[in-house]
Amino acid sequence: MRSELFAPEHMERQTQDQWALQSKKMLRVNMTQDIIATKGAMVAYQGQMSFKHEGSGSVGKFLKKALTNEDAPMMRVSGQGEVFFARQSRFIFLLLLEGEAITVNSSSLLAFDSSLSWDIRRVQGAGMLAGGLFNLELSGHGYVAVCSDGDPMVLDASQQPTFVDPQAAVCWSANLAPSIKNDFNFSGMFRGGSGEAFQLAFHGPGFVVVQPSEGTPVVGASSSGSSGGLGSLLS
Repeated sequence: MRSELFAPEHMERQTQDQWALQSKKMLRVNMTQDIIATKGAMVAYQGQMSFKHEGSGSVGKFLKKALTNEDAPMMRVSGQGEVFFARQSRFIFLLLLEGEAITVNSSSLLAFDSSLSWDIRRVQGAGMLAGGLFNLELSGHGYVAVCSDGDPMVLDASQQPTFVDPQAAVCWSANLAPSIKNDFNFSGMFRGGSGEAFQLAFHGPGFVVVQPSEGTPVVGASSSGSSGGLGSLLS
C-alpha cells in the first residue's frame, strides 16, 4: 500500500525518554511511573494501562473544590507501555520543574508527573462576575505538559504592569500573585460594553505565557479519558 500517510514524520517516534513530543500537537509518555492527566486527553496507548479518577487526596483540597468549582477533572494513568495525549490539535509544551513551582490555567493543563504536588489557588479579587478564576499550582521535581491554542507568547511581568485576558493565560510563575482588573459597569453592560471587562493583572519578577486565543469550549468527558472534555475534579 502506498500513501503519504506512511511518511516518516507520521510514524510513531521511538525514544527512551519518559516524556517526549510525538509532534507539536501530540505528547508521548513512556510509562515508567504513574502520571496525572486531565480527563479526555488520552488519544491512544500501547500496552496495558488503567485510567482511574484522581481525587483530591486531602480534606483541604476537597473543601477548596467544593467552594471554587475548579474545572480540571483529572485521572491517574498507570501501566506499562506508551500513552499518547492531545487536546483539540493545540500546541503542547513540556516544562521540567526542578524544585520550582508554576501556576497553570486548568483549561491549558494536559498532564504531569504524579511525583509533583498540586493545589488549587484563587485569583485575588475574582468574584462571581469574573467567572471564578481558580487555577492549579504545581511544584516539586518532574514534568508538566501544557497546551496552547496557537503559538504562545511569553511576557516579562517585571518590566511593567501586565494585563491578560483570563482565558488567554496559559501559565505563569508561581511567585506572581495576579489580581483582577475590573472594568465592568452596569451602564456599559446595557450599551453592549467592550467584551473585555476583566483582566488578570500581573506585576513582579516572573513570566506569563499567553495564547493567541480565548480558548475553545470542551464538552463531555468520560472517566476513562476516552472522550474529550472537562467535568468535575472530585466525584
